[in-house]
Amino acid sequence: MNKTELFMSLHYQEDILFLPNAWDVISAIAIEKASFKALGTTSYGLANAHGMEDGENIAFELLLESVRRIIGAVSIPVSVDIEAGYASRTDDIAQNVLSIAEIGAVGINIEDSRKDKVGLRAVEEQADIIRAVRKQLVDNGFETFFINARIDTVFQGRPTEETLTRASKYIEAGANGVFVPGLSESGEIKILTSELDAPVNIMSLTNLTSLQDLQALGIKRFSMGNAFSDAVISHVEKTATLMFNDNSTKALYP
Repeated sequence: MNKTELFMSLHYQEDILFLPNAWDVISAIAIEKASFKALGTTSYGLANAHGMEDGENIAFELLLESVRRIIGAVSIPVSVDIEAGYASRTDDIAQNVLSIAEIGAVGINIEDSRKDKVGLRAVEEQADIIRAVRKQLVDNGFETFFINARIDTVFQGRPTEETLTRASKYIEAGANGVFVPGLSESGEIKILTSELDAPVNIMSLTNLTSLQDLQALGIKRFSMGNAFSDAVISHVEKTATLMFNDNSTKALYP
């Protein structure tokens, strides 16, 4: 079983896939040492690591090189957050995903939020992108590469019915799973996991932390988003402030 096949299988095991998000090589190594079975990247954390804001502000070539380094540093499968695809043309998005697959990634998150203005891409437009990405992958021998279709309806205050519609269209177009960040209400989660014939992924929130509870609701994949990188950055900032204020390095030795 190769890494893409392994990553695919992790979405269909009895236990939920607990997927932490790395932003650089050292965070990826720490995740692997902690015995996680796979990892995803966080576009937010990766952008911060380069002194930039999230939202496709770093060049795709820089993203590609950063991901290449992460993949080369660990032996576990790595899925990549490519935001909306780092391009405006469908063919260019599909080529970018192929580039990600060719350096050894096992999957992507691709979102339906627009980058040129506020709002979501039209359902059919996003479905066409997913369809083109899938064709490009299959045509180049990456049949088991995992497309996780991120649906940003919750962030936009859209109804559950639209989330279901978008999810169904994206799965039909070739997505292997759907990711609905911001979703936290158990009733809405249960609707999605009951109605959709694909693994559902949601993101950790302050009121959404228990894998046991999520597994009971049918969630198959649970990721951290930028929460892990934020916690690490916060710790670094607090430690630096303590050292400066105390005129001492005592804070380094708790």
